[in-house]
Amino acid sequence: MWLNYTQTIYCGEKPLMYSGDRLVILDADGTTIDAFTAIRSAFAVHGMNLGDLERFQRRRNPFKYLGGFRDFSGNLRNHISRTRRNKIIDTLTEVYRFEGTLYPGIANLMNRLITLADCRVGVLTRNITWEPEETLKQLYARQGVEVAALDFLTHIPLKQQKAPYFRSIRDQYLVNPARSYSCGDEQIDFLAAQSTGTHPFMAAYGFEGYWRLIYKSKVPKELISQDSQELCARMLNALGLNGEGG
Repeated sequence: MWLNYTQTIYCGEKPLMYSGDRLVILDADGTTIDAFTAIRSAFAVHGMNLGDLERFQRRRNPFKYLGGFRDFSGNLRNHISRTRRNKIIDTLTEVYRFEGTLYPGIANLMNRLITLADCRVGVLTRNITWEPEETLKQLYARQGVEVAALDFLTHIPLKQQKAPYFRSIRDQYLVNPARSYSCGDEQIDFLAAQSTGTHPFMAAYGFEGYWRLIYKSKVPKELISQDSQELCARMLNALGLNGEGG
């Protein structure tokens, strides 16, 4: 049986107080949630063409949500009005809450992590919907995740970096950085993990593809999973658990 305890570790003259817990920080869109399908569905309602996933993954912001160069002019005409933008977010919120799906294996992975007595697990998101935390709670619950048992589900404003949130959560639960893990799909996720001593699991099936993660975001290929089942299996193995994420 795992006994949760607080251990004092001395680093020079400064004592560091760590619990016996591990920490898993999950990204929402593109890592646990099939955001591309949800965004494409919402855009289509408003006559906007998002293109296919491969082209979507190659784009740089702000073109990602406006479409590629072939789609840009038409999408921009629909996107530029604030009223129009709000209507798109209305639709996107409805799609997420009532139609959005998780990638295969993710619900099982999250529920398995939740049951671990020595593991703090939750979601950090930059999701663009109305009341994003409530939106994601509804989506995760509808997909079978025990949302109430998550340790945190936190929305980060788009202009803010993720690294301070990584540190804040880790410090809140007194977790040793060496026992901290994160799952993400973009360069910002990798950099947040890298700058806080958190071990990253990177997904190549979300907002950035495999080769972009390697050559543009400089992510070592050994950290990248090309589908959600592979990511689940890697995470379970890292935590010393048996079975796969299916």
